[in-house]
Amino acid sequence: MTLLIFLAAYLIGSIPTALLVGKYAFQIDIREHGSNNPGATNTLRVLGKRAAIVVLLVDIGKGALAAALPIMLQLDADPLMAGMVAVFGHCFPIFAGFRGGKAIATTAGALLVANIWLFFIAYLSFIAIIYATKYVFYGSLAVGASLLAYSIFTPGREHELIFSIFLLFLIFLHRSNIKNFINRKEPKITDKSLKNDRIPPRDTKKRA
Repeated sequence: MTLLIFLAAYLIGSIPTALLVGKYAFQIDIREHGSNNPGATNTLRVLGKRAAIVVLLVDIGKGALAAALPIMLQLDADPLMAGMVAVFGHCFPIFAGFRGGKAIATTAGALLVANIWLFFIAYLSFIAIIYATKYVFYGSLAVGASLLAYSIFTPGREHELIFSIFLLFLIFLHRSNIKNFINRKEPKITDKSLKNDRIPPRDTKKRA
């Protein structure tokens, strides 16, 4: 039954929210615009605030639902593990050719259900690092680093291995951002040139 829970979590995570919003609301493939990442941040960059809010909420909901499956079904499976499987599905979705997002929103949903304190620690770090550096990818890496630090310095050291793997996973997912940063090509959130990536709406009714 645990395997079925993890399979369901993966399929839930595989729902390509940004791709669907881009395709059906704007007739584009979000993976061909902006940073090419089908996540909430690139949706904001390319499609605007309203589209980004939809993508963000659904992606958070994917992680939350997956983490809640063991609880709702009263099964002996770790909600955090189920949530992390959904995160993997979000990053490598079977419904979108295994080209997915970079984990942050879906991880938030998983932590909201599995451990609310981990959620606050990780996403306060996320916000603080972005505010300090103006780089989103730094904030994303801070999520993994803060979770690992918490697991190491908390009595019992729960989930130390999974958060070590998760941090390496985030580094892998953000390898293009790291390369761009080294080459001084990674844009800050304050970079005015990001506005050039915005897709013009077909008419005023579709403004996001």
